[in-house]
Amino acid sequence: MKSWLLLAAALTPLSALAELPSYELSLNDGHFTPAVLEVQAGQRFKIILKNVGQGPAEFESTPLRVEKVLSPGVTTFVVIHPLKPGHYPFFDEFNPQLPEGGILAQ
Repeated sequence: MKSWLLLAAALTPLSALAELPSYELSLNDGHFTPAVLEVQAGQRFKIILKNVGQGPAEFESTPLRVEKVLSPGVTTFVVIHPLKPGHYPFFDEFNPQLPEGGILAQ
């Protein structure tokens, strides 16, 4: 019986992640689609990152203290803590000359 409880406790964080609001963001050689993600302020959420470009990509945000490097064809995710209302920029460090994207928390 105890091993069942340990298993249930271990699986709880995974199911909690599955229930987070999710937003998809494609990275294509330094371009983000969509350029701005509109999210609800005060709520944790998950961004599903897809590198559809020909080269490596890096989702990076200094204000959010998050960075994730993706090889071509890779899909991964990041979980973002609850945000105060405002705009939070992000960029692709492999393509710093291109416009930033952003998260708009409302």
